[in-house]
Amino acid sequence: MSPTATMSPEPGSGSPRRPSVLSTGTRATRILGILVLLAFGWLALFGLVFSPRDEVQKDWVRFLYLHVGSIFVSYMAFGVTACASALYLWKRTRSLVWDRVAGASAEIGVLFLCITLMTGSLWGKGTWGVYWTWDARLTTTALLLVLFIGYLALRAVDGDREVRAKRAAIAGLVAAADIPIVNQAINWWRTLHQGRTFRILGEATIDGLMLFSVFVALIAFALLYVWLMIHRLRVAQMEEYLEAKGLEVAIAERLAEADPVTTP
Repeated sequence: MSPTATMSPEPGSGSPRRPSVLSTGTRATRILGILVLLAFGWLALFGLVFSPRDEVQKDWVRFLYLHVGSIFVSYMAFGVTACASALYLWKRTRSLVWDRVAGASAEIGVLFLCITLMTGSLWGKGTWGVYWTWDARLTTTALLLVLFIGYLALRAVDGDREVRAKRAAIAGLVAAADIPIVNQAINWWRTLHQGRTFRILGEATIDGLMLFSVFVALIAFALLYVWLMIHRLRVAQMEEYLEAKGLEVAIAERLAEADPVTTP
């Protein structure tokens, strides 16, 4: 039987769980990982082969699937961070578990926002002729990245765990306030960035096969987010347990130094 990452029961205060073994994988996560690989294989097939070229952007339009999928996950990840931060700040649901969820999701969101900016730059070079311009959408997106990098840096500052978690929760909510600004930038200001090509409710302005490929991208990236989130949370539990264990050992050593036991 392969090792799993099952944990001992965790007190309601959110104290670290004790990992039974040093592994984050389970049968469920391995199945999910296979689904992620299949989904991205499906996306590659439709995005590169079946989906047609655009009349204006030609093959550059194929960046659409990576770009939209990655920003979708970024929004989702930062939304989870904001919700978990609010739940931590609310006294009735205050638990360090929510702090752990907020931090893990923010890390994933930053990763995918970097992918969004990189694919957007390459796409912009092919369609606009430049890698970057201080367009309203691009500028607010870059600001969102800076805000959440600052959030992660704040989480890394030493101090009391609960004080640090409260500080981070407030910062997470402030950073997440930029998400609707990024989303609406193309409507509020004159921008080079193209408008929405489809809506969940409403008529799409792209080819039907392109639209289907976009939805394949959303499914693939969402599955990848869930897979990464599960593993990152388990790693966080192990890190917290080792940190708490190390503190206990250090305290025990100091006590032993202060009151040494004389052996015969």
